[in-house]
Amino acid sequence: MVMTREPAEERNLALDAVRVTESAAIASARWMGLGDLHGASDSATRAMRAAFDSLEIAGNVVIGEGEQEEAPLLYVGEKVGRWQGDDPRIDVAVDPLEGVRMCALGQPNALSVLAMTRRGHFLKAPDMYMDKIAVGPAGKGAVDITQSATWNLHAVADAKGVYVQDLTVCVLDRPRHEGLIREIREAGARIKLIPDGDVAAAIATCREEESGIDLLMGTGGAPEGVMAAAALRCVGGDMVGRLRPRSQDEMERAVRAGIDSPGDYLKLDDLVSGEILFAATGITDGDLLKGVRFRRGGAVTQSCVMRSKTRTLRLVEAHHRFDQRPNFGEL
Repeated sequence: MVMTREPAEERNLALDAVRVTESAAIASARWMGLGDLHGASDSATRAMRAAFDSLEIAGNVVIGEGEQEEAPLLYVGEKVGRWQGDDPRIDVAVDPLEGVRMCALGQPNALSVLAMTRRGHFLKAPDMYMDKIAVGPAGKGAVDITQSATWNLHAVADAKGVYVQDLTVCVLDRPRHEGLIREIREAGARIKLIPDGDVAAAIATCREEESGIDLLMGTGGAPEGVMAAAALRCVGGDMVGRLRPRSQDEMERAVRAGIDSPGDYLKLDDLVSGEILFAATGITDGDLLKGVRFRRGGAVTQSCVMRSKTRTLRLVEAHHRFDQRPNFGEL
């Protein structure tokens, strides 16, 4: 953890961001284990959208819950924040409930996440697949999405000064990854299969001493890839990717989003650049954060907030009193 002196305005914006993810996390945590994917997701989205109203920003959603015709709230292009006076212009990327299935089934690593930037950009990735490799700071610059999994495992092992057999790779448990899983096993690395939640897994590569995860590999959602890249940029990790359009319609959506060549090799700076603020709150217990714990009259949350400018990572434990603050989860 880096100890730095930061302008009060930027510290306050970081805390405001955490309050937004806390609201979404508390709202969706009430649906944990109930098996209702829609209820959990809708509750998180409504709570996050309501919490944004108090932020002193002029925010524009660039990564959200879908296009306007697909999502009533937090859609791409929606304005969030106060939009008053000299409120700073902010680009916002959000995922109110990363790991919907994990929350609904009571599984680990469900998070509420957001990222913001004033200067720079997020890749405006449409809802499609992306090939991804994510590593922590020790593997920065060592990975290449155009190379095989075996090549990348040896490159990261060399960069970290360990054997391939010492590495643990996180992979989404999907039929499309059967070949990847087989290659990783044949190379000798260990595998941690996860049902969902590759944003949390990507961030966990930067805290390998706590999480035991060295790499994330595989194909997942492109918007989640941008969110993960934002977090990795804040703490010195690395990520490479490549969009995987599966139809002509997805190709055209990528072009409309300003991506001229959807199959190009994407480095970290292509996914996200500029000064980034990233916040996440745990919904269920996971490798990165503890989940929401309800107490009499309130709840306890654990969050992290990161800034790329200072490489600061703060862990925030908050004790919420529902009789002392708005309960956005009831909206």
